[in-house]
Amino acid sequence: EDGTYNLFYTPHNPGNYVIKIKFGGQDIPGGDFVVTGTTDLRAGDADKYIRTQTETVTTSQYRPVDFRLPVGGGKLSDITALIRTPTGKFHTPLIDDNQDGTVSIKYQPSEIGLHELDVFYQGQPIAGSPFKFHVDQVQTGYVTAYGPGLSHGVCNESCSFRIVTKDAGSGGLSVAVEGSSKAEIQCKDNKDGTCDVTYWPTAPGEYTITVKFADKHIVGSPFTAKITGLPLSVENRKRSQVMVGNQSEISLRVTEMDIHDLNATIRSPSGVEDVCLLKKLANGSLGISFIPKEIGDHLVNVYRDGKHIKNSPFRIHVGSSEIGDASKVKVFGRGLKEGYANQVNDFTVVTRDAGYGGLSLSIEGPSKADIECHDNEDGSCLVTYRPTEPGIYIVNVKFADKHVPGSPFTVSVGGHGSSRLRESIIRERRAADITHIGSQCELSLKIPGTSSFDMSAYVTSPTGRLENCEIVELDDCNYSIKFIPKEMGVHTVSVKHKDIHIPGSPFEFTVGPILGGGAHKVRASGNGLIRGEVHVTNEFNIYTREAGAGGLAIAVEGPAKAEIDFFDRKDGSCGVAYVCPEPGDYQISIKFNDEHIPESPFNVSIVPPFGDAKKLTIHSLKTKGLDVNRQYTFTVNVNGARGHVDARIIAPSGVEESCTVQDMGDDHYAIRFVPKENGIHWIHVRFNGRDIPDSPFRIVVGQANADPGRVFASGSGLYQGETGQSCEFLIDTTNAGAGALAVTVDGPSKVQLDCREVTEGYRVTFTPTAPGDYLISIKFAGINIAGSPFKCTVGGIGFPTSRGGGGVTTTSSSSYVQRSDGKLTSHTRYDTIERSTSYSSSSRNNNYAIVDASRVRAHGDGLVRAYRNEKATFTVDTRDSGNAMLMVGVFGPKYPCEEVFIKHLGNNQYNVQYTVREKGEYMLIVKWGDQHIPGSPWHIEVV
Repeated sequence: EDGTYNLFYTPHNPGNYVIKIKFGGQDIPGGDFVVTGTTDLRAGDADKYIRTQTETVTTSQYRPVDFRLPVGGGKLSDITALIRTPTGKFHTPLIDDNQDGTVSIKYQPSEIGLHELDVFYQGQPIAGSPFKFHVDQVQTGYVTAYGPGLSHGVCNESCSFRIVTKDAGSGGLSVAVEGSSKAEIQCKDNKDGTCDVTYWPTAPGEYTITVKFADKHIVGSPFTAKITGLPLSVENRKRSQVMVGNQSEISLRVTEMDIHDLNATIRSPSGVEDVCLLKKLANGSLGISFIPKEIGDHLVNVYRDGKHIKNSPFRIHVGSSEIGDASKVKVFGRGLKEGYANQVNDFTVVTRDAGYGGLSLSIEGPSKADIECHDNEDGSCLVTYRPTEPGIYIVNVKFADKHVPGSPFTVSVGGHGSSRLRESIIRERRAADITHIGSQCELSLKIPGTSSFDMSAYVTSPTGRLENCEIVELDDCNYSIKFIPKEMGVHTVSVKHKDIHIPGSPFEFTVGPILGGGAHKVRASGNGLIRGEVHVTNEFNIYTREAGAGGLAIAVEGPAKAEIDFFDRKDGSCGVAYVCPEPGDYQISIKFNDEHIPESPFNVSIVPPFGDAKKLTIHSLKTKGLDVNRQYTFTVNVNGARGHVDARIIAPSGVEESCTVQDMGDDHYAIRFVPKENGIHWIHVRFNGRDIPDSPFRIVVGQANADPGRVFASGSGLYQGETGQSCEFLIDTTNAGAGALAVTVDGPSKVQLDCREVTEGYRVTFTPTAPGDYLISIKFAGINIAGSPFKCTVGGIGFPTSRGGGGVTTTSSSSYVQRSDGKLTSHTRYDTIERSTSYSSSSRNNNYAIVDASRVRAHGDGLVRAYRNEKATFTVDTRDSGNAMLMVGVFGPKYPCEEVFIKHLGNNQYNVQYTVREKGEYMLIVKWGDQHIPGSPWHIEVV
C-alpha cells in the first residue's frame, strides 16, 4: 500500500537461479539477479557470518537492534527473518534460540530511518509481522529512543525501550501509550542522560507510542508497536479453542455385535504404535477411525480382554493422498478479517483435498469467543465464533498440527461490548475461636448432590498421624466434619466424595493460636464457581478460618444484576448463594481485606433452563481408574428428546478434543474417547449445543492413588527470605502416591526454580532478586496442598535482573510469564514417583530403622519373562528390612522401558508393573535404598 512490494520464493533444488523483475512488462534497471541455491549452510560459513556481524557492531555509527519474539517452541530451522531498509534493500538478521519459547533476532543497521522486520514460521508470517522500527545514529545531539517496546510486544508482559537525552539541552520529556487497552507506564531515570520506559499492554493490537521533548516529537515519534496475544503456556489468557477430528474410517471386514469391551492399536510402518477408535459402520461391520501419518502398510490389533479377536491383527494400506497436508487447506470468509462483538462471525475451512488430519481452531483476544464447527458434509466446514468484547483477536487454524496458509489471522472486532451489571456485598469476619487439645473441632460445608454414604474424611496431625473424622449429615446436603485433636499446630483435613477430594480439600485447621493470615489463606470452592443455571440458586463455600479477622467482599458481575445471599456458619466458614436472571458469562470476585483470594476472579457460565436436555441420562461412564491411550465408551439415552448430541473432552493441560458420537438407534448414542494424559479430565455432553445437567463430568485418568492430602511442605523458604540469597523448602510426598507436582512462585521478580529429588520427596530452591511478598503455590495432581499458597516475605535491596529466558534445569522445565499487575510468575512441574514409608515415630522427621536390603523378597512372573506391549508384574516384600525408598529400573537393548508403576499394597508390600515395546534382553534392577535386593539385577528376555 506504500508503493513497495515484498517478493518471496523457495528454491527446491541446488544451483544457480536467475531472477528477473519487470514493471508493466518491461525490464527495470538493475532488475536481474543471479542467486545460488545450496542444500545447507556450511558450519564454517555460519561461523564467518557471525563474526562479521559481531565486528560490525563495534564499529558502526548506528545502534544494533535486538528483538525477542515468542514463537511457541518451534524449531529454529523453521524460523526465518528478513529486514527491509528505508532504501529498499533486504538484509538477513541473525536468529538465536533462547530455549524458552522465544528467539532473539539481532541486526546491525547500516541506514537511518524506518525499517521493517518480517518473521516467518514454516514460511508463514507470525502474529504481528511485519514489525516496524526506527534506526538513528548513536550520537546526534538530539533526543532518540530505541528498544523492542517501540515495535512489538506480548500482551500482559512488560514492553521496554530507552530514551537518550544526552547533549539535548533542557526541556520536558513526555511519554504516552495509546492502544487497545489502558497500559500502565513506568519511567526510570538512570542519572546518565538516559531513561528506561516500561509499559504493560493488557490486550493485543496496535499501540501508538508518543515521545516528546520540549513539546516536540523526537525522531521517529509517534512509534507503532504491534502487541500480539500471549504464548500458549500462559494460563490467564482469554483463549477459546476446539479440535475437530478428520479421521480415516476403514472397514476391517469383520462383524462384532458388542464393541464396548474392545480396544485397538495401530502400528505404523516405522514401528510407532498408537491407539485408534473402533466403531460400527453403516453396513454393520467393525471399522477403525484414525489419522494416518505415514505411507505404507499398517497393522491393526483388536483386543477383547487383552486377547486378539478373530482375524486380528488386520493389515491396511495408506497412500500418499491420505496423509494430512496443511498447505492444501483453503480458508476464506469475512470472519478472518473483521467481526462484531456479541454477534456470530464466520469463515469456511475446506479440507477435501488435504488428506486426513485433525483440525485445530483457537481464538485469542480481549474476551472468550465460543467456537462452533459445523460440518457441511462436502469436505468443508463452517466455523462460527462469538466474541463479547471489541478489540484485536488472533485466529489460529491448524491442520495436522501445522498452520494452514495465512494462519494466524489478525481480526479486528468492532461493535459494543456487553453491558455489565455488578452486585456486591461486604461482610466482616471475626477471628476464629482458639481451639485446644482435647476440644472438639468442627468444619461445616455444603456439598450439593452428595450423600453421606459416599463421603469420607480424615485429619493429619502436624507429626503425620492419620485419624478418621466424624461426618454428621445435616439438612439439605450440609455436613459437619468433626475431630478431636491430640496435638497443637496446623492439621490437614481431607474431605472426599467417592474417594475424590471435594473442591477446596484438603483444608488447613490450626489447633492453638493462628499465626499469619491474610487473603492468601482464604479458600473458596463449589459448583457455583464453575457453572450455574438461570433463575436457579447457585451455591459455593468460603473458608476464612485461617485468614484471621477482616472484611470479606463478594461481587457478581455479568449481563444482569444477580441476587446474593450470605450464610455465616460461625465456625470460620460461610456459604454464598446467588441467582442470575439472565444467561451469559459472569465473573465472581472474592476479596479479603481488599485483596483477591487465590484464583479470584472466577469465570462462571450461567446457562438457560435445560429444557429437553433434562431428559438425557448417562450410562456406563467410568469415572476413575482409566488408562492413558485406551478407548472408553459410555452411552447417552435421549429418552424421546429430539435434537443433536455432541461431546468433547478437556485434558488437564487444557487441550480440548471432540469425542466420537454414534447413533446406536432406540434413543441411544455411544460416545467414545481416548484420554492422552494422566490426571483429571472433564467431559462435556451437550444436547442442541447446551450442556446437559451435571455436565461436565469429572473423570480421573491414570493412578487414582495420588492424594494431595498426604503432601506436606516445610522450610523457612516458604515464609521469609533475603534478596540474592537462596530460599529453600521441602515437599514431602511420602505415602501420597504418584502424581504431577507443580510449583509456582508469583512475586516482584522472576526467579529460577530448581527441584531436586531427595529421600523425603523434593527439595525446591529459588533466589529472589527484588524485595516484597512472594506467593508460593504447590499443587499435587492438580490440587493445592494444605496451606498453599504460602506467603514468603523477602527483605533486602533489589538487584538488576536480565529479561532473558526462564532457565531450564536438568530436573524439570521452568518458564515465566508476567501478569498484568506487574508481578512475575515462575513455574515448574515435576512428575513424581510413588514412594512409601511406614510411620515409625511421633515426628515428621522419621528416624529410619537400619536398612537391610538382603531381607527384601521379590517374586512374580515379571522377574522371569515379559511380552511386548503387555504388562509384566511382580511383588516386592520389604517387611523387616528397615525404612527406605524402593527404586525400580528397566533398561533395554535400545531404549529404556516406557513406563514403570509402583503401588504400595500396605504393610510395606509393593506391586510393580512395567511394559516394554521392543524385543530383546532387558535388565531389571530393584533397589531398597541404595542397595540391590537379592537377585537384582535380573536379565529378562522379551519376546
